[in-house]
Amino acid sequence: MTTIAQALRDAVERLTEQRDTARLDAEVLLMHVLDKPRSHLYAWPERRLSPAELSRFETLLARRVAGEPVAHLTGQREFWSLPLGVTADTLIPRPETEILVEQTLAVLPPNEPLRIADLGTGSGAVALALARERHRWQLFALDRSPACISVARHNAERLGIDSPRFLVGHWSAAFATASLDAIVSNPPYVKDGDVHLQSGDVRFEPLTALRAGADGLDDIRQLIDDAPRVLRGAGHIFLEHAPEQADEIRRLLMDKGFIAITTTPDLGGRERVTRARCGP
Repeated sequence: MTTIAQALRDAVERLTEQRDTARLDAEVLLMHVLDKPRSHLYAWPERRLSPAELSRFETLLARRVAGEPVAHLTGQREFWSLPLGVTADTLIPRPETEILVEQTLAVLPPNEPLRIADLGTGSGAVALALARERHRWQLFALDRSPACISVARHNAERLGIDSPRFLVGHWSAAFATASLDAIVSNPPYVKDGDVHLQSGDVRFEPLTALRAGADGLDDIRQLIDDAPRVLRGAGHIFLEHAPEQADEIRRLLMDKGFIAITTTPDLGGRERVTRARCGP
């Protein structure tokens, strides 16, 4: 019978196309099958897998070799230390989006009852992370996909986070004039013809959550255009984007009268999140 150590060795050899993450992928899938933490794999390497466990692991491994994202195979991805359920209807939360959360938490006053909208919430990752950290804020999580809102609401219920209000709608159109203190968004920002849409995990993710016109800025333009209407006072906007879009986004914000425009890089030094405040 196959041991944990043997199963992992064989899996790593098969995951040649995911060479950089082969070991991690294999471990996550086996942890999922065994319903055990990573420490169990290292503490009991000679433990033999049952036929049922090995069969399930082999099935998941074959799907991963074919390119399916690990998050879809396990139905879960961690974000901001929150185990979030994900499906093929939602974008898989990524580490760089935590910068969006960090900037929002760092800039906005923590103890005021602010009204904040996470537009394009997907799995609810950003809204739930903010709600976990700021109990006085009133969070709205909006997405045009009812399936995404269902996933986000389920995540909130499972995690015991009851403050966000979930809405189906298109960007900020659902909100009244001067009704929000901040907009936070990780919108689609990939160019329609980008070659990355045909490789890796994104092949299995919804195109509507990724693709945004010839220059990838269609949705960001809509967000920036309507932001002065829905934001009140010195309201803020926080946007995740591709590094090469930073200059144009800063220009768009400036043209709309925003001030204090600042872009924060990701861990790789690439411009990733831009924030701005409504001008006087």
